[in-house]
Amino acid sequence: MDTGTRLSGKVAIVTGGASGIGAETARVFAGQGARVVVCDVNDVLGQSIVEEIGEAAAYRSLEVTKEDQWAALVAEIEDAYGKIDILTNIAGISGRDPQQNIQTTLTAGGLLEDQSLEKWNQVMEVNATGTFLGTRSVIAPMRRAGGGAVINISSICGIIGSYANAAYHASKGAVRIFSKAAAIQYAPDKIRVNSIHPGFVDTPMTQPGHANPEIAQIRTNATPLGRFGTPRDIAMGCTYLASDEAAWITGTELVIDGGLTAS
Repeated sequence: MDTGTRLSGKVAIVTGGASGIGAETARVFAGQGARVVVCDVNDVLGQSIVEEIGEAAAYRSLEVTKEDQWAALVAEIEDAYGKIDILTNIAGISGRDPQQNIQTTLTAGGLLEDQSLEKWNQVMEVNATGTFLGTRSVIAPMRRAGGGAVINISSICGIIGSYANAAYHASKGAVRIFSKAAAIQYAPDKIRVNSIHPGFVDTPMTQPGHANPEIAQIRTNATPLGRFGTPRDIAMGCTYLASDEAAWITGTELVIDGGLTAS
């Protein structure tokens, strides 16, 4: 694990921390000196990440759609560490059938006309409402700490349209504009809120699509830098926005997509 001091003395919450971008962000944050609370619903994987990181990390089970769980988590962390400096809202779902091992069509999660209200609500609840609840929950403790950084993981799907699930696009677009509104409201409290917009990154969420050679080729061809992103590519963006290096950055979106949206 890389070591440094970019986040020295800071206390961070990382949701979706059991795998993919969340797990790598937890690793990098801890390596840069932060105390990290890894949150997820996959307790086995979450605990394994904390064991890997060591004493700088702790695990807490969290359903991001549950208001009472957020309240309890934030109270516990502030009591234990005295403050909360960083929140990374990384937990999210694609809306794809969880039993699907290989994506067989360009449209992940089905066409709009085939989308059930139940599935739409589920995607919006986890991706958008979960981000709202997490951000709202840390405002008071960050204000008491004299400021803080909230990093919300959106997607290039929050900026442009594609063959992806329409509910996913809607939820990630909501994360983008929500982050801007929150940034303006809480700038006087020195609470910075920004969104990150990954392109095609190799994670457990994207594995079914990338397991199909045809879809994988279409996606890499659309990416000027010619490769999929890695969780570390996104984690380093989170680290920058969480650090004091980004002290004058709020209400913006950091696109990390290998150049895809530039073409």
